[in-house]
Amino acid sequence: MFSPLKLLVLAAIIAAVWYGFKMWGRGGRIRPNDSESRGRIGTGRKAEAEPEAEDMSKCDVCGTFVPASGAHH
Repeated sequence: MFSPLKLLVLAAIIAAVWYGFKMWGRGGRIRPNDSESRGRIGTGRKAEAEPEAEDMSKCDVCGTFVPASGAHH
């Protein structure tokens, strides 16, 4: 009926299928182990650089605020 060897092989097959689907869902990417990515769940990507803050200036015509570097007169 159910021998320990059969149960062990069945558990190994189930584990292989489970981890295979997990890898396939991630596109084959392995999560990096560097210190920047710790604490992130499921990103699978390296940490992207955050954009720096930029000064805003008020438009004289419509009154909306636009980035100072993109403001046109």
